[in-house]
Amino acid sequence: MTTTPHQEHVSHEHRHGPGCGHTEVPHGDHVDYAHDGHLHREHGGHWDECETAGHTTHAGHEHRHGEGCGHQGVRHGDHVDYLHDGHRHAAHDGHWDDH
Repeated sequence: MTTTPHQEHVSHEHRHGPGCGHTEVPHGDHVDYAHDGHLHREHGGHWDECETAGHTTHAGHEHRHGEGCGHQGVRHGDHVDYLHDGHRHAAHDGHWDDH
């Protein structure tokens, strides 16, 4: 899974961290924080937008995510991702993507 090029989230005064009130999302070698429909990560003294690049299908995933499925939903742009085994799943064209 690759991420988009460095995109700084400017004018972000809030300091994310444990107990800050935003959902922590494990993402590779760091933690993202779900905030207003997008994900932030600390990088070099500022906050970056942290988005995956490209389309990565999560093959062989039979579980159907949705309200009450047991996994936490996180708003992500125009859809909801579900936190599952250290990554995010999003419904896409009849299958699940890794986000």
